[in-house]
Amino acid sequence: MDKQIPSVDLAMSSDEVSFADTVFSFWDDVKALPENSSKNDDDDDDIDDNNNNKIFDITENNKAFWEEQDELLKATLCRSSTREAKIRQATKEALMDLKMSEMVCICRRRPVVAKSCTNCLLRELCDQLMNLGYNSAICKSKWRSSSEIPSGEHTYLEVTDNSSNAKRGIVKVVIELNFRAEFEMARANEEYKQLIKRLPEVFVGKIERLRALVKIMCSAAKKCMKEKNMHLGPWRKHKYMQAKWLGSYDRSTLEPLPILYSTRPPKPKASMLTCDLLDNIPGMRCTTVEVV
Repeated sequence: MDKQIPSVDLAMSSDEVSFADTVFSFWDDVKALPENSSKNDDDDDDIDDNNNNKIFDITENNKAFWEEQDELLKATLCRSSTREAKIRQATKEALMDLKMSEMVCICRRRPVVAKSCTNCLLRELCDQLMNLGYNSAICKSKWRSSSEIPSGEHTYLEVTDNSSNAKRGIVKVVIELNFRAEFEMARANEEYKQLIKRLPEVFVGKIERLRALVKIMCSAAKKCMKEKNMHLGPWRKHKYMQAKWLGSYDRSTLEPLPILYSTRPPKPKASMLTCDLLDNIPGMRCTTVEVV
């Protein structure tokens, strides 16, 4: 739809100038430039040079920012304790076993592939880690809306262990099955996409490492949107991402789900209308009745 141009009252007083007078007086001023106009041209060139220098500085600063974020991300991901490595390996093996099996999904009340139901996958993974001796539990965070972020909730796994250092207390290791997807953005620039590629699809690490990664990625997301002159969605803000894993949560251990392995032959099914009850129930006799 074409924009409507507001009407302007063209009635003018005697001491006002017309539109034509205004335009032509501008051109008259151009013709009547003083002889030192060349100096003004030089000043304009200086302004252009300053603008070019500012653009160059901004470009260099942006480049330095992304290089720094990339180095911070690599350094954070490369660090790993022995405890984290053991839990990470156990998680990897458990997920591989679940992919080779069928799981009875209690959400849909029918057998489905394990990876197709995140809730049931978390339950089964939690159970397998508990069978291996880990203090694993399902955590559900929930937060209220504020002026900065909307309300939301998130579910993940947590493994706790007592530290050998009494001052450190309990060590918490977070397991997030969709870690990379949590930071993806549809209109991200190439620099941000490169950072996303470095993130693991499944994150297994201490809460301190997770906090550092969240800070790095949220700073990068903010910078990305600023460079593209776009608004950063509230679900990608630092405070919102912190609430998922670093805020208050409910911790619960759930009963395991029944597993049906694909290599196990299915049990034969029989109908009560076709099976021979006398053969299946020992000790039961039937008196012969002669029909007259």
